[in-house]
Amino acid sequence: MNGGGSDDGLAPVIPLFGDRTATAAAAPDRRDENTGPEGSRRVDPAPTGSEASPVWHPSWIGGDDAAGAADEKDAYDEGAVIERDIAEKNLLKKLRVRSLSVREARAVVAERDLDDEAVETVLDGFLRRGYLDDAALAEQLIHAGVDRKGQGRQVIARTLAKRGIPRDVADAALAALPDDDLDRALEFARAKARSLRDVDRDTALRRLTGQLARRGYPGSVAMTAARQALDEQGGSGRSGVRFR
Repeated sequence: MNGGGSDDGLAPVIPLFGDRTATAAAAPDRRDENTGPEGSRRVDPAPTGSEASPVWHPSWIGGDDAAGAADEKDAYDEGAVIERDIAEKNLLKKLRVRSLSVREARAVVAERDLDDEAVETVLDGFLRRGYLDDAALAEQLIHAGVDRKGQGRQVIARTLAKRGIPRDVADAALAALPDDDLDRALEFARAKARSLRDVDRDTALRRLTGQLARRGYPGSVAMTAARQALDEQGGSGRSGVRFR
């Protein structure tokens, strides 16, 4: 024994049945490099530093992030409902004043912050309840043009187009209108001829024909109605004659 207390003089301990730790150290594991203990698949750590970052996956969202996304969606849905309610109230307010075509109603609803699907949903609801009806509106406009304004077919057709009535609906409504342009033009001309008694016939004829033309009566119809109305007023048909 060395008096210096060194272990150099001791014989190595050799296990009778072999040391598993030493054996394992001496013989490295030959299993698949990608296989961990108990046969489980080993997952390499994500690269760091200059190595590429791992690709993000939606399933990595944590509980806080998922809750935040849900809250944001709920807030968006609530805002959309509020906007739709406002759009419906605005449309109802407009309809209380006058009837609207579907195209005009769509423009009112689209003033709010709604997507196309929400706009159509609002319009469908009003259509189902009968608040919007292009065919009925076309009949109203024709009635107003004929009976109250003495308008001809051409002006009425332009009015329907301006109000957004679809062409097929407008044509069907106009087709139901009696072909009595001359009668209606004559009725209008008779009423206006009374105010032209103090002017010569040529001037009266020109003014009356122009008024009829602006109301949508064809030139031949306007001229015929104007002449007949002036003749009925007592004119002789000669230029320069005043109706007194």
